[in-house]
Amino acid sequence: MLREGRFVLLWCGTTASGLATWALPFVLGLAVLDRTLTAAGLGIVLATRTAGFLLAVPISGVLADRYPRRAVVFWAGLAAALATPFIALGLGRSVPLMAVAAAVVGAGQGACRPAFQALTAEVVDPGRRQQGNAAITLAVRVTTLVAPAGTALLAAVVDTWWLLVGTGTLWLAAALLPPRGLPAPAADVRRPRLLEEFGEGVREARRHPWFLAGLGALAAVIFTGYSATGVALPLVSRDRYGTEAVLAAALTAYTLGALAGALLVARWKPRAQGWTALAGLALYGFAPLGLLLPVHPVVVFTGYALAGLGIELFNVPWFTATQREVEPRLLARVSSLDFLVSYGLAPVGLAFLAPAIDAFGPRPVLAVCALVCFLAPAAAALVPGSRGFSRHERA
Repeated sequence: MLREGRFVLLWCGTTASGLATWALPFVLGLAVLDRTLTAAGLGIVLATRTAGFLLAVPISGVLADRYPRRAVVFWAGLAAALATPFIALGLGRSVPLMAVAAAVVGAGQGACRPAFQALTAEVVDPGRRQQGNAAITLAVRVTTLVAPAGTALLAAVVDTWWLLVGTGTLWLAAALLPPRGLPAPAADVRRPRLLEEFGEGVREARRHPWFLAGLGALAAVIFTGYSATGVALPLVSRDRYGTEAVLAAALTAYTLGALAGALLVARWKPRAQGWTALAGLALYGFAPLGLLLPVHPVVVFTGYALAGLGIELFNVPWFTATQREVEPRLLARVSSLDFLVSYGLAPVGLAFLAPAIDAFGPRPVLAVCALVCFLAPAAAALVPGSRGFSRHERA
């Protein structure tokens, strides 16, 4: 795949957007360390970025089906690139200015995601989309593995202000690099409202029972397992093991597991792809399960490595099946529904899990999280079409 010029441009654009998305909270965390930003200010800026993302996702899904996907990527990336310097300007001066700019950056991020999904289906031929999706997710995982050390080294010689401006440069690359896709569909004489067009995407999603079941399982795993990573893992690392090294090592093991999963799924195409993907999603249950009991840290690391492996065994076939099964003119809208549900539940789960741990203690909450992670994909596997993520399976 990396020998084809059009795919390389798409791959570089998506990688740049993924790196920019990851880098902003990390660089702002460095700003907290050097006291140019307070912890409360960091929370406000990241919250407004998430709000911008969630507001833009459904709108951009409609626009990416109405206009050329390449144009939506361009304007979304350009908006994020132009807003990023204002985050840098507000650093140490104005948290409201940073928050407004972060909301625009989040909106650009949210607009890019469904457009990139649909553009991938236009650039890559159907027979090699699984390889293409695996190559894209592999680049993101490699970035998250090596970028923290590289950014920390840069921070020793470059001011945080310039690191923030650098994320804007990444967004500019994401806007300019991707190739052209297919022409825009013919303009409708009576253009329906945005809400009506998004509703058409929801109806298309309902035509695929496997999609609704898989999305429900993914949402349940994110709500519980992902939230356990964000809230319980730091607490367990500090209180049980007395060191932050367990936190860092567990997250590294997760990324290494995801890398292995992306490499595996790039070549492996099992007959029952849907069931295999859902089984991979269920592996996330080992992450909260490893935090449940006082075990050796290696057990925790193994659980997170299995979670990373499984999430890519799910993600790549999931994206590929969506690109294959959904009607092309509605693909961006269905993808936006996917991102809206999965990303939207992440902050809700994080907000819910901390009070639950305070009220009931970590062990009961982690046990429920592990149980949900195991049972939700199993329930989704019972839905018609889930065996191969296809509405056209034989009985």
